[in-house]
Amino acid sequence: MKETFNNLKKVYSYGKAYRKNLIIFTLVSCSFIIINIIIPVIGAKQIVYLSSSLFEELLMASFLILVIEFISATNHWILKRNTQVFFRGTTKNIQIAAAREILKIEINDVDHTTSGTFIQRIGNDTDEMSRIFTRGMGFLTNILTDIGIFVAVFLINKIVCLYYVVGAGVLTLIHLFKVQKVNEKDKIYRKQREKSSGLVGELVRGIRDIKMLHAKESFIDELEVNIDNLTESQFAMRNTEANYNWLASFISAAIQFGLIAILVYSLSYAGMAISTAIILYNYRSRVLVNLIDHIGNFLTEVKGFNLSCNRVFSVLGDEEFKKETFGNKRLDKVNGNFEFQDVYFSYGDNKVLKGINFKVNANETVAFVGKSGVGKTTIFSLLCRLYHIDAGKILIDNNDITELDEYSIRNNITIISQNPYIFNMSIKDNLRLVKDNLTDEEMIRACKMACLDEFIMSLPDKYDTIVGEGGVTLSGGQRQRLAIARAFVQNTKIILFDEATSALDNETQKGIQQAINNMKDKYTILIIAHRLSTIVNADRIMLIDDGKVVDEGTHKELLEHNDEYRHLYENEIIEK
Repeated sequence: MKETFNNLKKVYSYGKAYRKNLIIFTLVSCSFIIINIIIPVIGAKQIVYLSSSLFEELLMASFLILVIEFISATNHWILKRNTQVFFRGTTKNIQIAAAREILKIEINDVDHTTSGTFIQRIGNDTDEMSRIFTRGMGFLTNILTDIGIFVAVFLINKIVCLYYVVGAGVLTLIHLFKVQKVNEKDKIYRKQREKSSGLVGELVRGIRDIKMLHAKESFIDELEVNIDNLTESQFAMRNTEANYNWLASFISAAIQFGLIAILVYSLSYAGMAISTAIILYNYRSRVLVNLIDHIGNFLTEVKGFNLSCNRVFSVLGDEEFKKETFGNKRLDKVNGNFEFQDVYFSYGDNKVLKGINFKVNANETVAFVGKSGVGKTTIFSLLCRLYHIDAGKILIDNNDITELDEYSIRNNITIISQNPYIFNMSIKDNLRLVKDNLTDEEMIRACKMACLDEFIMSLPDKYDTIVGEGGVTLSGGQRQRLAIARAFVQNTKIILFDEATSALDNETQKGIQQAINNMKDKYTILIIAHRLSTIVNADRIMLIDDGKVVDEGTHKELLEHNDEYRHLYENEIIEK
């Protein structure tokens, strides 16, 4: 109960702006308590008036029911309207908060978590959390109505009321056991649903690779296993629920048979009036069937609510996923100097950087070369604070990176990766993600610098063209050029090119290379290059091997005195 109350307070904090709608919802719900108690009484009177040929009284009673039903229908309309406003607003606020927190999760945790986990929690679970105030309140109102009917039955006939209490108690115990067992199965089901959602997401995102690898059947087999596990876990949950429902239905029918026997005895030997028997009989569904259903549904709702809260609040908090931490020092603008001092870093047991040391000066263009897996991309990730170093120091303008806030790092560094992610929106909106007040002139200039404007202008919708999820309608080179244009729009002091021209044709690469050359001496530019021909004009080239800088110099200097670099360059010439 304490857990539920604490979760309610947390969820309500996201719906405070809609408390007026919640108050109206609560007041209107209370009116149904009175309506549901009165209707069976008047219904019993109708039967008595009809059987006694009291037609005038029958018409009056029927008109009264008509008025009550009109009030009830109006209340339902008001209820629905305010329910939707509160539910929609609260859910939106929780989803936005969860999305913000997901973006704060450390990349290391994201790397080890399926996308389905976050999709389910930000979607389905947030719905469950908000619904407690609407659907849960509805169940609670029905329970209060049923309790009110208990009171009415007690005033009419104490023996029948006692019978109802015993019957309701038995059915409640059955439902309590059901809720506990179903909740255990539900936890397993939700975990499996996360896995299946993640796999379906990978199917859609990787559809081209699946086709080209001729892996359709293998992927479908894997998906089938996951769906089978999902359906089995759902079947186990629903089967448990069905078994308890069958038992409850049978016992409920037996209790109702016993009620008939009590009423027959009372009519025959205790002088009970027929109208009283009808009223008591009309109440049977509310106190024997509906009450137990309402209690069971309410308890199920609460269990599901708490489960969803635990899953979402684990994202909003730090219990399950570690959040990025930054310092408090703000640098509005950086000069572009940075230094790695004896930096160590590893991915789990895989040691990547082993005491690396180097320094880059402001407005210098520096390239990193070396075999795959020696730590070149890792250097960029650490500079952007995507991962935490194991030991050593990273300095930006002589400031320890751990002391700087997120703005100082992310707003002053742009990274253009080998496989940039392009969002499922228009080209214009992809560019405005990094600068919401971007002018058309700035946008076109950036795309021209990235050698992309001519292609965009050939499209039917030009800059308003939707590029699909991951930029699926664009070629690899076009995606990279759009990412480069996005970097030009961001216009930060430090720009990192991580194999950013690898998917470009030679002509486009020359254009991008010219754009980079035009930026020289104005920005600090770091380049990881597969093609050494793209970095021959760099101020310095650092050769990375075994997690350390093993040599550095200009292109000409390294050709003259470093065999490994010369070997890499000669191989590239041979390939060409």
